[in-house]
Amino acid sequence: MRVHYHTFGCKANQYDTERMRQEAEARGALTVGSADEADVVVLNTCTVTNQADADARRMVRRLRRRHPDARIVVAGCSAALKGPDYEAMGVAGVVRGHDPVAVASSIDAGRTRPSDPTVLVQLADRRSLDRVDVEPVGAELLSRRHGATRGWLKIQDGCDRRCAFCATRLARGASRSRPPDEVVAEARMLARHHPELVLTGIHIGHYGLDLADPIPLSKLLARLLDEVPSVRFRLGSIEATEIDDLLLDLLATSGGRVAPHLHMPLQSGADPVLRRMRRWHTREQYRARALDIRDRMPVLGLGADVITGFPGETDADHRQTMALVDEVAFTYLHVFPFSPRDDTVAAELQLEMPVPQRVAGERSRELRERVHEKGLRYRLSRAGQAAEVVIEDGGKALTGDYLRVRVPPQVATPSSEHLVKGRLHASAGDLYIVPFEPVPAHRSPAP
Repeated sequence: MRVHYHTFGCKANQYDTERMRQEAEARGALTVGSADEADVVVLNTCTVTNQADADARRMVRRLRRRHPDARIVVAGCSAALKGPDYEAMGVAGVVRGHDPVAVASSIDAGRTRPSDPTVLVQLADRRSLDRVDVEPVGAELLSRRHGATRGWLKIQDGCDRRCAFCATRLARGASRSRPPDEVVAEARMLARHHPELVLTGIHIGHYGLDLADPIPLSKLLARLLDEVPSVRFRLGSIEATEIDDLLLDLLATSGGRVAPHLHMPLQSGADPVLRRMRRWHTREQYRARALDIRDRMPVLGLGADVITGFPGETDADHRQTMALVDEVAFTYLHVFPFSPRDDTVAAELQLEMPVPQRVAGERSRELRERVHEKGLRYRLSRAGQAAEVVIEDGGKALTGDYLRVRVPPQVATPSSEHLVKGRLHASAGDLYIVPFEPVPAHRSPAP
């Protein structure tokens, strides 16, 4: 059985796809690189916006048209909330969630019943990381991220917050943390293949709060640094108010073992908008923590998410956001004009106090242009300084502070399985790295 996987959305979804792939391969499936070669195509969907749902449905229609003999299995967040829509499209299987066993079972169903649709539901169980009462063949731990230099290490799933614009918590359920021993064991396995591991999840700042013996994210990271010494760790998206003092100390004093990079969702720099969004922090709380972090870390890649045109956002609110972006040392932003998502509070607010799409778009462009200038200045300020990178495809490398830089073709490219130290140089407004030498591999022993 030849299987092709297509993933929409976030790093958590990408991790889930790898678990699906590993489980299916353990049952004898062969992963292939394109739908042209596949007997089965697995779509791991996203539901962050209505457009994300539409993109997944469009992909189903395209696959059915171009590959009529292929079986299509739809899983993920959109399948969790919109399962009947996909069933009505005549796909071979719908997994309303992310469980790798359920997906592998749906793939297996085609070996004997190629025309029998299967619908597997496990989301309601709300078990740790969407487990079901079937033991996986391919092991509970992910061994590697297929075809990638950096590995994703998923530490929790779900979210207990109730942001007005978000449907992901509806699809993913309550926050559930993986036990620390399991996280460490998986990190050791991934460290055999990846020089950098990214701690990911849906709300990693709430890691450990639900465990019988609660442990904060900072202490988990400290343990990982001690017990998995061969790799660099990078934090996934984390709220500014959930970066405790120990976490900041680890970032500032680990000598690069924790990548000097934070992505701290902002959403808006105006308190009235933050309240309507049902965010739990104020503008000043975010600002104060961001400035504290910058004072401790002169080399820091700092990013955020911002939504423009949220219902009721005024020109004054937008100016407040612009002023905060000017003050905080952001090196990049992900800026999105507001798009209502079905079944959210924000969709109802949009009916009461809409902001014209033209205005939201203009505000997005203004923010992008402003932070682009800041990011470029930061990039060029790094010229002449040392950096430690992971080598990626296409002659690119990624620094600890989240700068993608070129590896000149005349420089022999070291193995992508090692962190590489070098010096950054500027050329034609861009950065490239000349490696000193590959960092020796000190791989963790097998668990």
